[in-house]
Amino acid sequence: MVFGDVSLSKNQVREINGVQQNPGAGGWPTVRFFNKETGYGGKPYEKKTDQAMCDELGPKTEYMQMLVEELGGTSLCNVKSPGSGCSEKQQEFIKKWSDKPADDVEKQLARLQKMMDDGQGAAMKPDALTWVKHRIGIFKQLGGSKKDEL
Repeated sequence: MVFGDVSLSKNQVREINGVQQNPGAGGWPTVRFFNKETGYGGKPYEKKTDQAMCDELGPKTEYMQMLVEELGGTSLCNVKSPGSGCSEKQQEFIKKWSDKPADDVEKQLARLQKMMDDGQGAAMKPDALTWVKHRIGIFKQLGGSKKDEL
């Protein structure tokens, strides 16, 4: 994930690839994300609260972490230290799977990855998709993949 900053006093970015960027709409800072689904025009961050944008995404809330995890397909959860960075749901899942045989972990990882590769993720609600991605990350950390992850 990459973060950028545009100074509107220097660069009057109003439109990218035919998509209005609407700087300031929804509050400052204006937060937009760009990926395969949004194309070069991007999409705006959808506010979750009635707080000012700088407060909602500030250090005292969880929304910036949620945004990074959702859009980056990642998680701060580490199976070696589940008490920090892992939700209660992730901690319970780690506890349930940490003693399972590697073959079982590998099968579940393959099943979830196949769901994602087959495009089933596009039909999922955002929360369900995030949970699938979190489980994939946990299974990889549990040794269900030969590939090392950071």
